Amino acid sequence: MAGIYIHVPFCKTRCIYCDFYTRTDMSPKYDYVSALCEEIKLRKNYIGDEDVKTVYFGGGTPSQLSESDFLRIFETLHHEFRIAPDAEITMEANPDDLSAHYLATLKEKLPFNRLSIGIQSFDDEELKFLKRRHSADKAKEAVRMCQSLGYNNISIDLMYGLPNQTMQIWERNLEEAIALDVQHISSYHLIYEQGTRLYRLFKMGDVNPVDEDLSVDMFSRMIEKLTAAGFDHYEISNFARHGLYSKHNSSYWLGKKYLGLGPAAHSYDGQNRSWNVASISKYIEGIRTENPNLEIEALDENTKYNDFILTGMRTKWGVNLSELESLFGTKMKAFCLKNARKYLDQGFLTEKDNILKLTRQGIFISDGIMSDLMWV
Repeated sequence: MAGIYIHVPFCKTRCIYCDFYTRTDMSPKYDYVSALCEEIKLRKNYIGDEDVKTVYFGGGTPSQLSESDFLRIFETLHHEFRIAPDAEITMEANPDDLSAHYLATLKEKLPFNRLSIGIQSFDDEELKFLKRRHSADKAKEAVRMCQSLGYNNISIDLMYGLPNQTMQIWERNLEEAIALDVQHISSYHLIYEQGTRLYRLFKMGDVNPVDEDLSVDMFSRMIEKLTAAGFDHYEISNFARHGLYSKHNSSYWLGKKYLGLGPAAHSYDGQNRSWNVASISKYIEGIRTENPNLEIEALDENTKYNDFILTGMRTKWGVNLSELESLFGTKMKAFCLKNARKYLDQGFLTEKDNILKLTRQGIFISDGIMSDLMWV
């Protein structure tokens, strides 16, 4: 099983918290799609002979692409890769891009079977602060429109820990999300990333981060409300109903191969990581000369071990100690268990059937636990 990620670096406007590589100038779109199709051909051997089980269009805003853009991309993908008939094919989208006509076109002519809708909040004041283009009503309307057209695997994104966000506002956001009856919810704490407008506002003292204790309470309340509503908390920031986990993101956490296409996209072939240049012009030029502009990091055994710990501990499946021993040896298994002992004794970790997992309590200090289990 392998996955393909396609980065679409276009947005109508830029949100104040975003540090992904994006641009609001759409003029290179045609050249970008042409280069993307060429990159697919150039890198068709990257994942070997494996079936492609997931295709994920992320961004940026993939819903800025047109039907003809997607048709060009999918035609090339199917020509160069063996995409499984039951592959999960996801498109990230903004609510304000999802008109009835656009959705009907996607449904009729394109193979998307999963939508990930960036809502972030159901509070209009929070949406204005984040510089989101949609309103709360538009977000709900977009989800219901998708459902009416037969999409039955819909994920939405939410944010918590916003400046001036109260527990009451956060609870209302969760209740609105539950009421929409979607299959998947991803929820992330607002981060003040350097280089973003939000970070500059923070440094100037115009915004203040939420109180840390309130932040923890918000995370706890989210777990309580979503699990009570039938969601499975399968990864620290992700919840799914009916076993409809994000297969694509799960492949990252389970150490599967994936090919990243487009500017700033990352790839992993089991031995090395690589990433494309974060520049549309340099990306296009590299593809035009058949010399992709990318960097490669060869992973040593310690880095692979750390990745194995970091990805496994984030999920409900935990770290398989038998697999760890098989991959990294008895010494590394002993190292892991030695450092895990205090957390096992304190009830932050459990070990059963040779699987090491975070407990509900452990989730709240997961960063520290994972750091202590990793090889420095």
